[in-house]
Amino acid sequence: MTNYQFKIEQIVDKIRETGAKVVGLQFPEGLKVHATDLASRIENETGVIVLISGDPCYGACDLSDVEMNGMVDLLVHFGHTPLPIDYKVPTLFVEAHYRLESMEILEEAVKYLEGKDKIGLVTTTQHLHLLEDAAHFLEESGKEVIMKEGAGTLKGQVLGCNFSSVHDLPVDAYLYLGSGNFHPLGIKLSTQKPVIIADPYLNQVRDIDEFTDRILRIRFARITRASEAKKFGILISSKEGQCRWELAKELKKMIYNEGREAYLILLDEINPPSLLPYMDLDAFIVTACPRIAIDDSKMYGKPLLTPQELEIVLGLREWENYQMDEIKY
Repeated sequence: MTNYQFKIEQIVDKIRETGAKVVGLQFPEGLKVHATDLASRIENETGVIVLISGDPCYGACDLSDVEMNGMVDLLVHFGHTPLPIDYKVPTLFVEAHYRLESMEILEEAVKYLEGKDKIGLVTTTQHLHLLEDAAHFLEESGKEVIMKEGAGTLKGQVLGCNFSSVHDLPVDAYLYLGSGNFHPLGIKLSTQKPVIIADPYLNQVRDIDEFTDRILRIRFARITRASEAKKFGILISSKEGQCRWELAKELKKMIYNEGREAYLILLDEINPPSLLPYMDLDAFIVTACPRIAIDDSKMYGKPLLTPQELEIVLGLREWENYQMDEIKY
């Protein structure tokens, strides 16, 4: 039995409501293992033809609506909430909520929050439905819980490219309910306040400080290496939700103003093989998903920088003013 709620009834109702004959399914990497089972159930219950997107998917910024346009009548996208983007086909977003067996992990998290009275509670899409119960638990433990909506995000929700829901919150610390380190890292670097992770997958509570220190050392090394670069490649994503064309042009002008060269490169998928023809360049700036430069840096032979890191390389920003890159929707 899966720990995720895929809301088959909602999907079936939407198919019948729209009269769709062909339905596309798209999943983030961690949910793809459920694709064929869900396709079978949907086909059996509705009689539609299901088309599964097998490409990588990084979020609601990366829908297969363009690829499936003209092929499907409805696209069902699992694991994310919609962004203010003009999707090319009718799309149903299914958040795929994770079932939390108990609040025991929050009991452990409270110990880490000792001495912190005002807590910012944050999570990702899969756990948004748990925030109300988690907030109630923290309040019963004597904490004041503060949450807000962000630019393009729901209350208490963070994306890998958008931490606006935690900006300027009057809190002593943040509690992140979810897995992984990238989102808590973004919260830490966006706020400079303590961040505690309550990970229901590992059943583990930890703080983000050690990971943050390690990442910052790696980023400092990449910036130092790129400081001698003469020729830069500016990587632009063709994915609508990640395409920052205006920013790319600004960065090109910024680099030229500092007496260096810059070349604009448009890619659908940014990966090491796609950059092999451009190894005459000394460094690359990623204007696509902010996670690429941080998460995947070890995979590349040349430094990958965020736009803010480029500013440090060019002497236009101090290292002490390091910031995470974010996409403003």
